[in-house]
Amino acid sequence: MGELIQAGSGGLMGLLHGAGGGGLTVPQPFERDIFLFDTYVAGTSHVEGIMELEPHLKEGDRLDFFREPDNPYDEQAIVIRNADGVKIGYVPRKDNVVFARLMDAGKLLFSRISKKESRGNWLKIDIKIYLHE
Repeated sequence: MGELIQAGSGGLMGLLHGAGGGGLTVPQPFERDIFLFDTYVAGTSHVEGIMELEPHLKEGDRLDFFREPDNPYDEQAIVIRNADGVKIGYVPRKDNVVFARLMDAGKLLFSRISKKESRGNWLKIDIKIYLHE
């Protein structure tokens, strides 16, 4: 039993710590982001201060999704917020049913800005939706 406890060259501890101190590599959980869908941010024209926020929204920025099941207009609503938690709009109603079901089942969805352009007082933000697994 004594050689099991020693961190020297033999026994289980030697195997775990390795002779050179390197040690056994412990497998890490496999994580990946799976691309699901291209769409846009709906409702940006209804967000107060969106044009002041526009310079801070960059292509490639991550946008977080939050379910809003108590939304009076759409029970499948998914609000989109930037990294600072500021609401910038919604996943379009025509696209949100499957994504809402995934989120309700505990899946983590988010998006990245793929393109943005100002059209008068409307800010069009194209996004790519991902599933984090």
